[in-house]
Amino acid sequence: MRSYVVGGAVRDALLGLPVKDHDHVVVGATPEQMLQAGFRAVGKDFPVFLHPKTHEEYALARTERKTAPGYHGFVFHAAPDVTLEQDLVRRDLTINAMAQGEDGMIVDPLGGRRDLELRLFRHVSEAFAEDPVRILRVARFAARLPEFRVADETNVLMRQMVDAGEVDALVPERVWQELARGLMERQPSRMLVVLDECGALARLLPELATHEPALRVIDTAAQHDHPLEIRFAALMRDLGTTAVEAVSRRLKVPNECRDLTIMTAREHDVLAHAGELDAKALVTLFERSDAFRKPARFAQMLLATACHAVDPKAPSLLLQEALAAARGVDAGAVAARCADRRDRIAEAVHLARVEAVAAICNKV
Repeated sequence: MRSYVVGGAVRDALLGLPVKDHDHVVVGATPEQMLQAGFRAVGKDFPVFLHPKTHEEYALARTERKTAPGYHGFVFHAAPDVTLEQDLVRRDLTINAMAQGEDGMIVDPLGGRRDLELRLFRHVSEAFAEDPVRILRVARFAARLPEFRVADETNVLMRQMVDAGEVDALVPERVWQELARGLMERQPSRMLVVLDECGALARLLPELATHEPALRVIDTAAQHDHPLEIRFAALMRDLGTTAVEAVSRRLKVPNECRDLTIMTAREHDVLAHAGELDAKALVTLFERSDAFRKPARFAQMLLATACHAVDPKAPSLLLQEALAAARGVDAGAVAARCADRRDRIAEAVHLARVEAVAAICNKV
């Protein structure tokens, strides 16, 4: 029984990047032997175990065979006679198909180190075409390693997969998971470009064109290290609420991302002319955006909008100061003054907030 560190940990170490997780492959072992050694079984589709001390994942070396369209139809075979090379050849890219033994030696039967030097994403074998998720993974890797390019032959294969309808078999949750991870990488625009070049973007996100402004905006959001909600809202802002709602339904976008993005798209034009709004219009904007109950989400909308702006600070500062003034109004005290006319409380609070904002920004 021998174990090897495989995949991303080897790749990142060779690139001089921080290694976050270690995945291991075990050759020459049975599930029973792993359990006897104190490992805990966690794999559902194939034998994966957690180390008793480090809790890192150890998978038995395996082969796989596709039996149906999409990415669910696979049969896995794990046995002591499966070699390390057989396990590595089932992987997606050459740079992810390297292993490091316990003695520190790199096992690289497929030319991963060469492709690292060439800064190239190259598929390991034609079996790449059996799993459409790999298209999304390549695009995500491009966002993480923007200096790399997709090998011509790999891009051809990815386009053939798209034309064959493989990406249409992907479930929304998996598409969103990979897109979300790509948006959080160093240069998210590279993910969109790679998807566009192979035709996958038109199938998965036909509403989104990879024109220069959209690419620049999402990279700006990444440069500011914004969270996912802000990055997604910035990317989708110009599509309009109808398109954003359609994308959110289709990909089952989480509520916090969906709500912020819809609001950002809806208030696009208003925020673009924030400096021209009077106090009443500003308070109405705050009310419409639920900013009094959720000021943090309103601030996120401003950050998403700022990714588009030439001078992002000016309207943002104005709106933040105006919101602070409006939130400073004691709604309870106003309501107490209207105790005999409860139907007028909401209007009275609104007017008090307008007065507070007018006093700050001198706009009546």
